[in-house]
Amino acid sequence: MRVVVSGGGTGGHIYPALSLIKEIKQQDPSAEILYIGTKRGLESDIIPREGIPFETIDISGFKRKLSVENVKTIIRFFKGTARAKKLLNSFKPDVVIGTGGYVCGPVVYAAAKLKIPTVVHEQNSVPGLTNKFLSQYVDRVAICFEEAKRYFPEQKVVFTGNPRASEVLHVNSKAGKQSLNLDPMKKTVLIVGGSRGARPINEAFHSVISEFGKKHYQVVYVTGAVHYDAVMEAVKDQKPNNVIIKPFIHNMPDVLAAVDLIVARAGATTLAEITALGLPSILIPSPYVTNNHQEKNAEALRVNGAALVLREQEMSGQTLLEEIDRIFSVEEKWEEMKKSAKELGVPKAALNLYQVLKDVSR
Repeated sequence: MRVVVSGGGTGGHIYPALSLIKEIKQQDPSAEILYIGTKRGLESDIIPREGIPFETIDISGFKRKLSVENVKTIIRFFKGTARAKKLLNSFKPDVVIGTGGYVCGPVVYAAAKLKIPTVVHEQNSVPGLTNKFLSQYVDRVAICFEEAKRYFPEQKVVFTGNPRASEVLHVNSKAGKQSLNLDPMKKTVLIVGGSRGARPINEAFHSVISEFGKKHYQVVYVTGAVHYDAVMEAVKDQKPNNVIIKPFIHNMPDVLAAVDLIVARAGATTLAEITALGLPSILIPSPYVTNNHQEKNAEALRVNGAALVLREQEMSGQTLLEEIDRIFSVEEKWEEMKKSAKELGVPKAALNLYQVLKDVSR
């Protein structure tokens, strides 16, 4: 099986692609993969380090208002499509999949025009412009939220889940506890604002850190590397013994399996992992993302009883503290959220998506 994978810009598009590639190799060790991205995106660093053959095209995204830059983007699109056709004709894939980001536009469009079987994977509950455009040409649209179905041609849609969910199938919760020296007799809440952190969450946490010290549970707080020094300086005289502060966690899947509640943004990758584990959550969607998709992602968990949602503009340290207390103070409430999260999880998502590729390539 020869597969071209395209996705880029952010980790939310790249890491599901990597999880899928891992599954493809597991199911078919002889499979050959070519990844097509851009020179400017994160993929240009991440993919070659994984030892995956990597090629690039030059493309940019559309602005959401009329501009000269959009004219340049259209020109880049046609040039990118021509470049993609050359790469595809050379590699001769059995199937092409786009996992999101504007780089997928020329690559998947070129494949469709060359009559190569095509799939796009949409991680969010509200799709971006590229996947909406490509859905007219591809053979299948794989989704992770049922809410996304209405944006695509019904006959093409298949629910697979996010391949990142499969990354937590073999986690080691004991190793997660040991890596942070957690007390196994206490419940643990993990508070994290993403790899770069989130200033409003930092400020809310700082305002109630002394209150956390009075609680019967323990707190792991991940500041983000860029905020770590400032946070540690701000709390140096008041950090309680039951609060652990880290700039970043490298073994996040193991840690997720070791904690009892997470406070986090509502990115698609995070939600895939926590639902696969059945981890209750308090979600604080980022208001700075396209189409406000994080709030809609979070809402999908809230309506199913798996999460509470706090909007950033409404959040305070006291509110956050009260919601954590409310979940931990009633064991039945916590168990109910855990069960609901687990029901939403798709731990075999990578295998599901691999099967879609197999089906369309026949």
